Amino acid sequence: MKFIFPQNYNFNSKFLGIIEYNVLILNIIWCVFIFCLINIFFNNINIKIFVFIALCLPILLLSIFSFNHENIISIFIYISKFIFKPKLYLYCKKSRKMI
Repeated sequence: MKFIFPQNYNFNSKFLGIIEYNVLILNIIWCVFIFCLINIFFNNINIKIFVFIALCLPILLLSIFSFNHENIISIFIYISKFIFKPKLYLYCKKSRKMI
């Protein structure tokens, strides 16, 4: 069976068809970092679970359900560029008063 893909089709390999591999590696690094910090600072298992879920779940959800299938790394780059070089464009529409 042969599949014909158009030339403008961008094929990205994804883990389980959901999340791209570079974003998956970023999520794993983030979760391991948070896990190590939580083990250093907290002793209670309930607090560890709550803090881990509170810090890792939003990033994971943004990775899976991203904005218009945009890569989460690209979104962080756009946000950081805006934070360091904010540009505000104001457009004034001049209206004519009818006499």
